[in-house]
Amino acid sequence: MIGLAACFAVLGAASNALGTAFQRKAASTVARGGGLRLLFALARRPAWLAGIGGVMGAAMFQALALVNGPMALVQPLFILELPFALLIAAPLMHRGLPRAGWWGVAGMVGGLTLVLVSAAPSGARDQASMVRWIPALTACLGAMAVAVVLARPGRPALFRAAVLAAAAAVGNALTAALLKSAAGSLDTSGLAAFLTTWQTYGFALTGVGALLLLENALQAGSLAASQPALTLGDATVSLVLGVMLFGEHVRLGWWLLPELIGAGLILWGVLRLIHVVPHAQQALLGDSGAGTPAGSRTDRPTPPEHAPGN
Repeated sequence: MIGLAACFAVLGAASNALGTAFQRKAASTVARGGGLRLLFALARRPAWLAGIGGVMGAAMFQALALVNGPMALVQPLFILELPFALLIAAPLMHRGLPRAGWWGVAGMVGGLTLVLVSAAPSGARDQASMVRWIPALTACLGAMAVAVVLARPGRPALFRAAVLAAAAAVGNALTAALLKSAAGSLDTSGLAAFLTTWQTYGFALTGVGALLLLENALQAGSLAASQPALTLGDATVSLVLGVMLFGEHVRLGWWLLPELIGAGLILWGVLRLIHVVPHAQQALLGDSGAGTPAGSRTDRPTPPEHAPGN
């Protein structure tokens, strides 16, 4: 089951990256604007429809992964979405990945492998009692609320981006925990149980909240400030929630040393990719200069073509 969960998680990361890349590609072909007119224009683009299919596939793969394996394994594997997105976007945007970018990918993959092999996450439960849910919900929602207060307008842009991205990471992890529980109800008790359990509506609400926080984080500051907090935050909080809610197990003791080294490699890989890949912001944020309203994050200039390593 662990192997199956890992396969579904990797497929989910790849599917989400594929969906994002095709959506951004479609958005770059329509006139600047917003609202229903933009939506109707995008709906006529096969690339955009393929992107929506990719996002829907990612949600399905994530649910299947969470049903078959521990959160502490599944959510960290979604870190691979970043290198997947850049690798997929490179041919779509007619730009190659520089050699230094490949080193960044290798750092992320190697670091993630080291973390997961060292931690050896395990656990088969997908339900938790309210005694466990109440402190988890209080801590996560409280952290998200505090982050919104701390990141109020007027604070430095990099600080706001990092804090809001960390809040989005907490929201993503909480959404995954609720999705795991709801998907478990669907698997064991059928559709009626899925539609009547509170976790089903909980993951929908927290998912929207996490998305809004992420959008604000990306608008507040550079990708270099937000992406590390988002990448490492989601994996870390997911690990804690997996242990706290579902009784999952990870190795500690001296295993913490290789786990920390792996986390450092992941962080280095993320920063390396953002630094050396000129189209990173375009691939991840839709920085195409078209298809988004004026004044949004896409009105910021794209990174220079002569970035180091290209």
